[in-house]
Amino acid sequence: MQLIYEKNPQNSMTITGDNYKYLFKVRRLKVGDEVNITDFKGIIYKYKITNISKKDANLLKIDESKIEQILKPFHIGWCQIDTKNIEKVLPSLNEIGVTKITFIECDRSQRNFKIKLDRIEKILINSSQQCGRLKLMEIEFCESLDKFLQNYPEAKVCDFGGEKINGYFKVGVVGCEGGFSQRERELFTSTIAFETPLILRSESAVVSLASKVLL
Repeated sequence: MQLIYEKNPQNSMTITGDNYKYLFKVRRLKVGDEVNITDFKGIIYKYKITNISKKDANLLKIDESKIEQILKPFHIGWCQIDTKNIEKVLPSLNEIGVTKITFIECDRSQRNFKIKLDRIEKILINSSQQCGRLKLMEIEFCESLDKFLQNYPEAKVCDFGGEKINGYFKVGVVGCEGGFSQRERELFTSTIAFETPLILRSESAVVSLASKVLL
């Protein structure tokens, strides 16, 4: 883990819970060791461990620095699928550098699954601590593909038979299981596609798209 998240870093703090377990049960840090903490606002706070007890530890801030961590803007409109499958690939999308995801209720989206924002945020925090990301991914929800394309007319839609994905662009759309309805396809003026004869699952497609655009 590269960083520890604290919502409101203070000059002196007491660490408890999961962060305490990680620092002192896993990493086995000692008094005098240093810890990097962030509030995911682009700043790293450096602390020294001053005291360790059985359930908590005291830290004293010794330095802070603003870091310009520049990520290419890339926004994915993702037609909603089973939340378990979303949660499995979300850390990968976060590590690749996706800056924003909008979950869209498309015609064929699985509406019996409700995305819990607090759970999504927890996954993103854990992933960012691991990979050293200093700003959290933005999450948004949209009621329909029609509305999303109105809001982001520059979006490129992934669908079968589209043009080869080539180069960087800022907004992409990935469908859900079963793809887009005929009504939705009539909204597109053009589409993009992967160079493969195989059918990708929605979660495979979203990771592949992010990788081709950003890496």
